[in-house]
Amino acid sequence: MQFDRGYLSPYFVTNAEKMLVEFENPYIFLTEKKINLVQSILPILENVARSGRPLLIIAEDVEGEALSTLVLNKLRGGLQVAAVKAPGFGDRRKDMLG
Repeated sequence: MQFDRGYLSPYFVTNAEKMLVEFENPYIFLTEKKINLVQSILPILENVARSGRPLLIIAEDVEGEALSTLVLNKLRGGLQVAAVKAPGFGDRRKDMLG
């Protein structure tokens, strides 16, 4: 799958030279919803943090408190995480995510 948009925050970058996010064997959380509150994904974040594996979030959008919390966790080294907007629009997006 190719993304028509990049990561939602430059703080998610893992390769500063190429400005890329590169993960090996990440968990992928896929949702067609907007994520505004970290409480809605907290159980997922806790389980992924315990596993030690990175997490890629693909959502309609991640914003506000949820995005701030993800960035803060990434910067503090608590969680390897990146979030991107799901590709496509409308029904096409739902087909791609389904």
